Amino acid sequence: MSIVPKGKLLVIDDEDRLRKLLVRILQLEDYDVFDAATGKDGLRRLGNEAIDVIICDVKLPDINGIELIKTIKTTYPACEIIVLTAYGTIGDGVTAMKNGAFDYITKGDDNEKIIPLVSKAMDKAILQRRVLELENKLNLKFGFERIIGTSTAITSAIKLAQRVAGTDTTVLLLGETGTGKEVFAEAIHQASPRVNKPFVAINCSAFSKELLESELFGHKAGSFTGAIKDKKGLFEEANGGTIFLDEIGELGHDLQAKLLRVLESQQFIKIGDTKTTQVSVRILAATNRDLQDEVVKGNFRSDLFYRLSVFQVTLPAIRDRKKDIEALAKNFVQHFAAKVNKQITGFTADFLQKLEAYNWPGNVRELKNVIERAVILCDGNELDASLLPYEFETAATVTNNLASAFDLSYIEKQHIQRVINHTNGNRAEAARLLNIGIATLYRKLKEYGLE
Repeated sequence: MSIVPKGKLLVIDDEDRLRKLLVRILQLEDYDVFDAATGKDGLRRLGNEAIDVIICDVKLPDINGIELIKTIKTTYPACEIIVLTAYGTIGDGVTAMKNGAFDYITKGDDNEKIIPLVSKAMDKAILQRRVLELENKLNLKFGFERIIGTSTAITSAIKLAQRVAGTDTTVLLLGETGTGKEVFAEAIHQASPRVNKPFVAINCSAFSKELLESELFGHKAGSFTGAIKDKKGLFEEANGGTIFLDEIGELGHDLQAKLLRVLESQQFIKIGDTKTTQVSVRILAATNRDLQDEVVKGNFRSDLFYRLSVFQVTLPAIRDRKKDIEALAKNFVQHFAAKVNKQITGFTADFLQKLEAYNWPGNVRELKNVIERAVILCDGNELDASLLPYEFETAATVTNNLASAFDLSYIEKQHIQRVINHTNGNRAEAARLLNIGIATLYRKLKEYGLE
């Protein structure tokens, strides 16, 4: 029965005898061990193998060991490094630890000391690798990595959001319903210094004015009928983290004033309370309304609008990023096929053509729902156009007619036909009027089926 290695080790030392001895000792402890005689060879090994722990001599023939440690820790932060020092160079070991080394050991010490030291370093390295893997999974689930698309419209919005994510600035996300404003809000939080604190989201249009105030700011027991105990509001729940206020344009004037105070002082008063509550919360807001128009109409406070819109990110509608529809659809097919345990590999060209012809008033959310419906109805391993709702057929017809009216080849075909009719079929005269050679005219007649 083969033994699974405990982890991968790399020994970097130019002394062949010592290096080979260390390799043999560590192999006997069931580690998968690699070795290198120079710093450059060691870096090459690191590029090819997922090394957990490195044992490195502080004196190497080609690279300063101290600088090498700094380079390794910058490029491979999950790796742990144990430094080998000679007598009289213990100070180098201390410097190496300041540069990120796990520990140091002096050459000539009892070889048994290296085993427990490697074991501790390996435990730490594996733990760090798992933490990095979890962080990567979180980024795939909540970060910018989950936002699909390569169109200029969506990549511009992503770059803008990434630039503001690392700050504590209030962000106003604009765009039509279904464009993914909450997805962007989660990604901004995930890329912010508040990532390890709560992310709390609320749709302001889902509550009545009275209930929304209680949800946001909390209340004291007895402050109104049904308030039988103290309640924390979402601003308190999000303390230290981020709160996302979706459909911010639905807030009444009283709540707008209360929100403005939170933005200015990070303080508010709960319903029925007499003292202020202090929080530290980053506010992200979203709306599909034109807030400037709402300000002009008197429905939204101008001072709150200016505080919320310190940094605006506008999310594009699908009709402005149609080149992303195929990638989005493939992602949703994969997701829903796995969910209902179906072996669906993709969709037909006609299916995609109709998706791209449709106007998508509900944007990404509508696309997601259409794909889910098609996957449920599908009996084969490929989605076809028959699985789409009726409106997609009419949308494709309208789009094709509009497209042909502006298509250059369509216009050229119509013009040639008119000139041929004008000359009563005299092709030499038609070529003269079109200012093209007779051979070119014959080629185009054949190309457009006008022979």
